[in-house]
Amino acid sequence: MTDRELQALDVLDDVGQKLLFTEARTANTFAAKAVYDHELAMIWELARWSPSAANSQPLRALFVRTREGKERLVRHLDEGNRAKTLSAPAVAVLAYDVDFHEQMPTVFPARGDVLRAAFAHQAETRQNLAAYSSALQTGVFLLAVRAVGLAAGPMAGFDKAGVDEEFFADTSWRSHLVVNIGHPGADPWFPRLPRVPTEDAVAWA
Repeated sequence: MTDRELQALDVLDDVGQKLLFTEARTANTFAAKAVYDHELAMIWELARWSPSAANSQPLRALFVRTREGKERLVRHLDEGNRAKTLSAPAVAVLAYDVDFHEQMPTVFPARGDVLRAAFAHQAETRQNLAAYSSALQTGVFLLAVRAVGLAAGPMAGFDKAGVDEEFFADTSWRSHLVVNIGHPGADPWFPRLPRVPTEDAVAWA
């Protein structure tokens, strides 16, 4: 390959930038078109490469695809979120694992045993780190949904304790976001809202 060809591989082209960023939107309606398990698996395969503190990877995902599963979920959602969740072909309940440290020997082989031992009796520290790192990973998860040609509708309006009891009882998973996934339906987008002006958001040193 020439230097020019290598450089082209390192830069996301205009189509990709529009797909993931500048023309991407939060979907509020979904078409009656199936989302298949292999597509959900592709989303996770991309999302799991996201950054996290000490490569801790606390993000976890429950994919809800059945009507029964969605009915169990929507009873814990804010009323305004229920209908669109029932209509979405698939829903991801994103959670973080407060016992992520048990995986440290796998995900950080050089220091895994030391890190697992260090975190073992620091429940509050693990909670804070898991919440922060899973938020980083969640942003990448939403990009992964877009990258496989689907639309995402993330929602924070739900009873987290209720969802945890419903789906994650007796586990170390704690829910933090619900994401509807599918193909956009009729009038799926709200009007595009403004961005913070660059001069107010970026500083140079």
